[in-house]
Amino acid sequence: MKITILDDYFDTVRTLACFAKLAGHDVTIWNDHVQDVDKLAARLRDTEVLVLIRERTQIRKALLERLPKLKLISQRSVYPHIDIPHCTRLGIVVSSSQHAGTPSYATAELTWGLTIAAMRQIPQQMASLQQGTWQIGVGTTLRGKTFGIYGYGRIGAAVAGYAKAFGMPVVAWAREASLTKARADGHAVAPSKDAFFAECDVVSLHMRLVEATRGIVTAADLARMKPTALLVNTSRAPLIAPGALVAALKAGRPGMAAVDVFEHEPLRDPNDPLLTLPNVVATPHIGYVTRDEYELQFSDIFDQIAAYVASTPVHVVNPDVLAAARPAVSR
Repeated sequence: MKITILDDYFDTVRTLACFAKLAGHDVTIWNDHVQDVDKLAARLRDTEVLVLIRERTQIRKALLERLPKLKLISQRSVYPHIDIPHCTRLGIVVSSSQHAGTPSYATAELTWGLTIAAMRQIPQQMASLQQGTWQIGVGTTLRGKTFGIYGYGRIGAAVAGYAKAFGMPVVAWAREASLTKARADGHAVAPSKDAFFAECDVVSLHMRLVEATRGIVTAADLARMKPTALLVNTSRAPLIAPGALVAALKAGRPGMAAVDVFEHEPLRDPNDPLLTLPNVVATPHIGYVTRDEYELQFSDIFDQIAAYVASTPVHVVNPDVLAAARPAVSR
C-alpha cells in the first residue's frame, strides 16, 4: 500500500526497529510541517494510508474531500485534529490506540524535569552564566512542598510517584473515580477545587482535552495560587482558559509556570508572552518526543496498518465506517 508519514521532523521513524513492519509497502516520509490544504492535497493525492504523529497536522473536511484514495488514518492517542464524522462519511477508517496499559513515562519525566528547572531557575541561571553573569537569584527546594496533581490518570500517577520520592506530599483533584485511585495510592485529596489551587506549591495538569475539560482551569483558579507557586502543563494548553495563564503570571499568581504545550502549535513567534516572561520555562511540545516513546507509539501505529491490510482493523475510533469503508488493496 502507499503509505505517507507526515511531520517526522528529524527523520527518526525510518531508523526505528519497528519500521521493519512496513517492509513491502511504498512509504513516503515528509520531514517538514505543512498545513496548507493545497500543498497537503498534492502530497497526499496517491496516499492510501496516512500516518500521523500525534496532533501535528489538522486533517479536516477540506483536505479529506481531495483524497479519494485514502482508506486508513493510523495514529496513536487522542484525535481532536481529525474530522472523524467526515472520515466516516467518506469511508475512511481511523485507527488510534489509546495505550490504555501504560502511561507515557517520557511525558511524566519531562513534567518532573520542568518542575525542577522552574523551581531552581535552571534555564535562567544558565543563560545568565552564558552572558558572563554569575548567580541571578535564589531558587526553591522541592522537599516538603505540596505537589498538586490535577487529573489523576496514568501520567499523573507516575508524576505523583516522583514527587513522593523527592519528599513532597501529594494532593490530588480529579473526577471521583480518579480520586479513589489517588487515595488507594496513599495520596491526599483536596477538600475542594478552590482549596487545591490555594494550598499547593506546585500544580501539574494531567487531563485529556475534551469538551468537558476545555478551559477547566479558570482565571479565578490561577488567582488563588500562591505567589511562590508553580503551574506545570505538559498536557494541553486549552485546559486553561484562553489568555488566563499569561494574565495570571503578569499579576504574580502563580509566580511561575513551566509549559510544554501552547494554544497554537507549532509556536514560531519568539515574542509570544510565554517565551518572553522571565518567570516561565517553556519547551516545544517534547513530552512524548523520545526514541523510546517513538518505538512504542509507531509499533502500535504500524500494527494497526497490518491489521487493516489483513481486513481485521483494530482500535477503530469510527466503527460505523466499517460497513462502508473503502476496501483495502493488496501490496
